[in-house]
Amino acid sequence: MAKKEVYTDLWVHELLKEANIKLTPQGCNINEINEALKTASKSKTGNAGYPEYCGVVKDFVLVIEDKASLDKHVLYTTENIIDTENVAAIKEYAVNGALYYGLHIIRNTSYKKVICFGVSGNAKRHRITPLFINERCDLYPLDDVETFVSFSEENIQEYYHSEVLKEPTDVEKTTEEILKEAAELHEYLRTYGQLTTEQKPLIVSGITLALREIKYNNFSIESLSGDSTKTDGQKIYDAIKANLDRANVSPDTKKDKILSQFSVIKDTQKINEIEEKLGKTPLRYYTEFLYKSIFKNQKYKSSAEDYLGRFYGEFMSYSGGDGQTLGIVLTPKHITELFCELVQLKSDDKVFDPCCGTAGFLIAAMHNMISQAKDEEEIRRIKEKQLFGLELQTYMYVIATTNMILRGDGNSNLRNEDFLKQNPYELQKGGYTVGMMNPPYSQGTKNDPDQYEIHFTEHLLDSLTKGARAAVIIPQSSVTGKTNEEKQIKANILKHHTLEGVITLNKDTFYRIGTNPCIAVFTAGISHDKNHKCKFINFEDDGYSVSKHIGLVETPSAKDKRQHLLDVWFGRIEAETKFCVETTVEAEDEWLHSFYYFNDEIPTEEDFERTMADYLTFEFNMISHGKGYLFEEGGNSNGIL
Repeated sequence: MAKKEVYTDLWVHELLKEANIKLTPQGCNINEINEALKTASKSKTGNAGYPEYCGVVKDFVLVIEDKASLDKHVLYTTENIIDTENVAAIKEYAVNGALYYGLHIIRNTSYKKVICFGVSGNAKRHRITPLFINERCDLYPLDDVETFVSFSEENIQEYYHSEVLKEPTDVEKTTEEILKEAAELHEYLRTYGQLTTEQKPLIVSGITLALREIKYNNFSIESLSGDSTKTDGQKIYDAIKANLDRANVSPDTKKDKILSQFSVIKDTQKINEIEEKLGKTPLRYYTEFLYKSIFKNQKYKSSAEDYLGRFYGEFMSYSGGDGQTLGIVLTPKHITELFCELVQLKSDDKVFDPCCGTAGFLIAAMHNMISQAKDEEEIRRIKEKQLFGLELQTYMYVIATTNMILRGDGNSNLRNEDFLKQNPYELQKGGYTVGMMNPPYSQGTKNDPDQYEIHFTEHLLDSLTKGARAAVIIPQSSVTGKTNEEKQIKANILKHHTLEGVITLNKDTFYRIGTNPCIAVFTAGISHDKNHKCKFINFEDDGYSVSKHIGLVETPSAKDKRQHLLDVWFGRIEAETKFCVETTVEAEDEWLHSFYYFNDEIPTEEDFERTMADYLTFEFNMISHGKGYLFEEGGNSNGIL
């Protein structure tokens, strides 16, 4: 084996280890497969032949062949078929060799599903091409991947259903159901309640709190009878109050503020009167609907998914843009979870979100920290003493508080206050070690520069302890410094804090909002060293795509691409400059991958041959059309090029 190929083998081994996949090198620990490989010689002599790695995950056989050179990735026949007949092609090309072994295993074992991988190159420049083979030896070419994480015990079944069978995954089904139910509920709220944009999510979150009292026999859906003496709204309101008491929401002023927002439930006459078409009050109708759809999800699904946030986002999409006018852009679940990984969240961190919206970041942080906790005491401490947030909009604050209570946060350390009016040095006393934020968008102007997203970022950094990690998701325009005020803020940030890097995101991350976002990551309280190298990553291809009638959905490649991002971010592997540029920065720079990117990729022999073929084709066409003079020295006498 060539020395370079050994390095490729070792890199592939590390990728498998990272994905927690155990395959056998140069053989297979499954006796039936190992026996079959004893006649799998690439020379087709009937002797033994072994791929670089082979093994079984669930009921899938995984086969890997690798080559050190990208030029030896795959060879096709003139009919554009991967060549498995030519011995030289099988021996010299990664994909061809992997497919050859995969077909041999299908034909000579009882296994019915094989995924073979042709791998070429190294950690920085490579291709990993999977192919699926079924029991009839039908071949399914699949998109290239960056890691093997999609083929782990936890993920391989989902990958198979989505990428091979082309069926909707459980995640897609759940998302579609949530959005469908949100649309239905919005329609019911509009038709039977004539409620405002602010009132709709309050109705949803208030009823959800009331439903929690069913288990304590303090509330029942059957009690909502349309009684005019004690209205359905009053019964729901009383149950909300009981649940806030049970959740130990304090002080009383906070509880009173929350209850005042929920008074819309008892004070709105139309939703408390029996509606003729429904044969019941709209409130009972909403309660039955929420019990069946949302409450069950809230109570039984173990997920960082911000269900109320998803519902609220759907309400906003139907409401004529009110949410965008207010600068409200709710953060998708996959971004809130990515933040936890980028800041390397630990179970003893104190997390602060000063623009918490529906508390999506805090919910993701809580789930992440609890997963690391050693015992119940640590879990209780995380819920009660390590999650903090501010929210300016009162009704959003109530929704956030409700969302945290529903997740059992124990205390809900949220405050209904204007972040920008807080003294950052007073906030520092909170000892926050991690900051996460999605600030209001498009509110800043030259006359009001404090509302710029980059100013929110600076204010957050100033509010954290020295050495704290912070991540913010903001429009790309925020880090380019398009106004003098923003340029000055960027310079001030570098004076007091360290920029670690910026990740350019998928333009559809905030689907239907029309914002091109990025994630900026900082270390607070430590001045940016001029020699410090930041990472600028182009993560526009994140494995999420827009699905008709659903919106932004996760494809199976998302896990793979996210793992690759994290590997590059934490320096576990190198990456091509088209994905990541590592460089020093100045305040005047545009802190984006596109600003620093340069193409350092050395053309391959195939690139050279392709370019020469294109040139010769062009020359032949010109000559055949009587323009051979173009290729004579000095051009033509008329000076025409």
